[in-house]
Amino acid sequence: MINLQDIGYVRLGTGDIEAAARYAKTVLGLEEAGRAGGAIYFRSDSRDHTLAYFAGDPADHTAGFEVASGEALDAAGAEIEAQRLPVRHGTREECELRRCAAFIHFKDPSGNGIDLVVRPHHSGRRYFPSRDAGITGFSHIGLRTTDAARDEAFWTRVCSARVSDRIGAAPLLRIDEVHHKIALFPSAYPGVQHINHQVEGVDDIMRAYYFLKERNVKIVFGPGRHPTSSAIFLYFEGPDGMVYEYSTGVRNITDEANYRPRQFPFEAGSFCMWGSKPDIPEFRK
Repeated sequence: MINLQDIGYVRLGTGDIEAAARYAKTVLGLEEAGRAGGAIYFRSDSRDHTLAYFAGDPADHTAGFEVASGEALDAAGAEIEAQRLPVRHGTREECELRRCAAFIHFKDPSGNGIDLVVRPHHSGRRYFPSRDAGITGFSHIGLRTTDAARDEAFWTRVCSARVSDRIGAAPLLRIDEVHHKIALFPSAYPGVQHINHQVEGVDDIMRAYYFLKERNVKIVFGPGRHPTSSAIFLYFEGPDGMVYEYSTGVRNITDEANYRPRQFPFEAGSFCMWGSKPDIPEFRK
């Protein structure tokens, strides 16, 4: 079993890196953390970075997860190879660009790009946002899956994820107490489906709603509240069609021994208990 410590970052290709950087700072509210190797890095908490845009194919996405040690990384690589998934070890130059001591890269069974990372860099200072969005940190991602049951088995049996709830075939997976760090949504193709940042409270959600509407940023879902995680949310569109989410009040699961996943039907009410309807393909039948 590969013990995932935390989700660390997302790397996104883009055809217009300067436009993506402006969005990350002026709309999303992240702090630029440097530029190197054709990439621009952004902070949302005390870590070195949690998002990187690089000049490249907008369909080229990678999600990074932290493991505990070099020994754990070697064991993880062997386990991934045992699943007949090719594994590539990062070069020294690539580690410098990932800002970590070491990493391996592979694709999950759907073809999603995954890094397992050892000793990712931290900044040693507080996150200082480019605007007061109320962000407290990067929290989770949605991943597209071409076979939800197969990929759920991979993330739970090969990695250390546990199912918190399901919406239809889509599992919401935790790797610590937080309700989910990974959500798998059925799709015809792989890729990061959405990127979540937590904000301090409901006021930040509503301020963001009006801020985005005034700037004609497309809101694709919310404001609303998830009946699964209890989080109050707002989803909106970013560069290259990537969906970003602000949310607050996500549920923690502390009674690991006695918790049982719940099954929700795949319908609008299972995504929002307030009645908001999603304009997101993976959230619609």
